[in-house]
Amino acid sequence: MIKIREAIIVEGRYDKIKLSAIVDAPIIETNGFRVFSDREKQSLIRRLAKSRGIVVMTDSDSAGFLIRNFLRGMADKSAVKHCYIPQIEGKEKRKSEKSREGLLGVEGVSDEIIINALKSCGATVEGENTQNRAEITKTDLFLLGLSGSKNSAVNRKKLAKELELPSYLSTNALLTALNCLYSLEELKELIKKLI
Repeated sequence: MIKIREAIIVEGRYDKIKLSAIVDAPIIETNGFRVFSDREKQSLIRRLAKSRGIVVMTDSDSAGFLIRNFLRGMADKSAVKHCYIPQIEGKEKRKSEKSREGLLGVEGVSDEIIINALKSCGATVEGENTQNRAEITKTDLFLLGLSGSKNSAVNRKKLAKELELPSYLSTNALLTALNCLYSLEELKELIKKLI
């Protein structure tokens, strides 16, 4: 498993599952073309680009390139790295037939291809000489009243609104976004003001 500093933007859930097994990095789904009209998701992607940079890794088909081109204009070019997977004919294991264009998506290519593509695009592979801050954990969310308590759903929505994050984020997705944007101490300060 390699650790990448930037947040990785992928098209969908199965791409995220694939990457989660080989890359230690925040992984954000565009939910396909939904990103075109989802202002909250666009805002989150812009903030991630500004705070840590993003790597765009979409499928190598025409839909993937439409999404990639849309994302290209959302943030400062210096904060966006484009990771391309090769066009390989085939069918994903979970599907009964090939896609319209007959190409494998991110979920269908090998781990080695993904790792090589990330390194080739200039993604920052973190090693011994990088500063690592402590991650915010699910336990922290519980202790801060953001999960597992009577008002946790309301508190999460208040926090998401205050931080201009998508209101529909699951607890896990919120945790990923918080770890990208804030330290635990910064989160504690925010919670003191909100709750």
